[in-house]
Amino acid sequence: MILSKTESREGQVKTGQITTFVADMMALFKGIVLIANVLPVFIGFWLALVFTNISFSVNVNLFFLTIIGSTLVMAGALVLNNWYEVDLDTAMDRTQIRPTVTGRISLKAALILGIVLSIIGFVFLAFTTWEAVLYAFIGWFTYVIMYTMWTKRKYTFNTIVGSISGAVTPLIGWAAVASVNHIVPIVLFMILFIWQMPHTFAIAMKRHDEYKAAGVAMLPVIRGFEMTKRQMFVYVACLLPFPFFLAPLGTAFIIVSTLMNLAWLGLVIRGFFVKDDIKWARINFVVSVNYIAIIFIMMFLVTL
Repeated sequence: MILSKTESREGQVKTGQITTFVADMMALFKGIVLIANVLPVFIGFWLALVFTNISFSVNVNLFFLTIIGSTLVMAGALVLNNWYEVDLDTAMDRTQIRPTVTGRISLKAALILGIVLSIIGFVFLAFTTWEAVLYAFIGWFTYVIMYTMWTKRKYTFNTIVGSISGAVTPLIGWAAVASVNHIVPIVLFMILFIWQMPHTFAIAMKRHDEYKAAGVAMLPVIRGFEMTKRQMFVYVACLLPFPFFLAPLGTAFIIVSTLMNLAWLGLVIRGFFVKDDIKWARINFVVSVNYIAIIFIMMFLVTL
């Protein structure tokens, strides 16, 4: 059957509309960021099963409630961030494609969607444990209220506040299985909290001009690159002891993690001698993303 030109054009329009819708949803939910936050929830859940000798097969329903609930809560928080920061997103090149900026999704719709997703997510988590709900709420409240609405525009310690919300994610997963009174979830929290500082500083350095134009109080904008590099050195150095607190994960995990810590620390030290700070920041960003992904994937693989 041969399609007419009109039918062909209609098909192309529909395909384009679907593609645009998917792209808008990915931008609205900050797709990569959302996935990156769900991974630690899964690892926290998985390690809780491993260290408490509980079978995954009899906790499949609990697993899906935890993952779906936490994903919805985080998605809601990210949408609310887009709703509140539309003026900042308008001023920054990398965020001007977000549907709240382009107008393809109204601010009222984004606000309602963010609230609804958050509530549904908490309802799902309520069927796990109240401790998991508590950590999810801490993450949501810290990100939406403390970070987005209060500190991001005014204070350089906004990065510390934002790091708390990202660091509670493995606690949600662990708490769905068992109480968080174990060294492993505490170390996971500390690794994520500390890691986010140099990771975010690298982003703030490579996007320095955009943050400055938008009036966001990021450390490189307010205190300069040298101060930022010194703080990055301190935070990466603080990661060095943590693999040894996870000795039950095995010698291979300790060795690989330590080597990655040393390699990253070496890269940060090199930053004090480079001329192109932006290029160096881009490299640090890539290293930080791969670092945390490898760390968490190893945690899963060594416990299979």
